[in-house]
Amino acid sequence: MTSGLWDLVLKGIWTTVQLLVLSALLATAVSFVVGVARTHRLWIVRFLAGFYTEVFRGTSALVMIFWVFFVLPVAFGWQLVPLWAGTLALGLTYGAYGSEIVRGALNAVDPAQKEGGIALSFTPWQQLRLITLPQAVPEMMPSFCNLLIELLKGTALVSVMGMGDLTFSANLVRLALQQSAEIYTYVLLIYFAIAFVLTRLMRGLEKRLKAGVGKDPGNGTSARELKRARTTGVGGGVA
Repeated sequence: MTSGLWDLVLKGIWTTVQLLVLSALLATAVSFVVGVARTHRLWIVRFLAGFYTEVFRGTSALVMIFWVFFVLPVAFGWQLVPLWAGTLALGLTYGAYGSEIVRGALNAVDPAQKEGGIALSFTPWQQLRLITLPQAVPEMMPSFCNLLIELLKGTALVSVMGMGDLTFSANLVRLALQQSAEIYTYVLLIYFAIAFVLTRLMRGLEKRLKAGVGKDPGNGTSARELKRARTTGVGGGVA
């Protein structure tokens, strides 16, 4: 390829990375807000959060992109640039999946931990911030890593708006060179490289978070259980 075509591909990679970061931030915020709301003590809050989850989880991300970019301007007069339209559609869609990860992790926390917070007269917000979330977040990381990789692959959908992401740029290069196999092989390798870097980063974050709550990053065993296992030779995964 010529230097001009490589510049086009590099711009597409940068656009994809921008879209990935922005939509991941929005999806993370939505995941925690809706996930926590699904464990709320008020039924109306749980109902609204569940309704949002079912709607966005049950609709196509591609159709949602079309709706945000083409229907919103006609229906409400809100014209979004492709980057923000893609961010909104992907963030809200993948945030619905993330909310189920958050809800499941919060419900998996030992009830005795929550009872301890009640015994200490913690408010519901203090219980969530000081007890539940610190223990639940490390358990969310593997699932969030998978969701982030899925989001990376989902960014290719914005090419239908004419947005110059990696997939759109690669298609322009393919049309210019008439070399489908080579171009799409390069694209596959680029997506794999980005996904590999994201996986390494998420695993490093998971280890740090588990170490922060006294768990063995390998199997999630608490530091107390490991010490007891080394002393008694029982439990804790010690052979």
